[in-house]
Amino acid sequence: MTTAVAPPPQPPTVPADHLDLLARPICGVLTTMGADGQPQSSLVWLDFDGECARVNTTLERQKGRNVRRDPKVSLLVVDPDDTGRFIQIRGEVELVFGGAIAHLDALTREYTRHPRFYGYVYPTETQLRETRVICRIHARRITLDAIHA
Repeated sequence: MTTAVAPPPQPPTVPADHLDLLARPICGVLTTMGADGQPQSSLVWLDFDGECARVNTTLERQKGRNVRRDPKVSLLVVDPDDTGRFIQIRGEVELVFGGAIAHLDALTREYTRHPRFYGYVYPTETQLRETRVICRIHARRITLDAIHA
């Protein structure tokens, strides 16, 4: 006798009418869980790679230490032109090391008038003490504003 196994559920996708919130230079709030079980929130730059929202951090920062221990996060992005419009993505972080500096520099150009992060936003020598990573957030749940839900 063969037992049928249901396929895993498809992860939710970002609705087309909210993609702009991940494509425009809007700061988001990334919430991670601290070692003490308390939430820790940070204002972050973000983008979208067509599948996952992405933020950039270092393994040495609190959010980097938190996601290494517990990859569950929440990312909230509120439309600055209509604060009743938002997207919240809850999911799990995949840490990507390759291309992290290039990603950070692309975010820097998008969010500021500077050509790169180190040497403009942070001192160049800081880069030697930091391990940069891209946090790809694999959505498990997406919540939209009540008007657009």
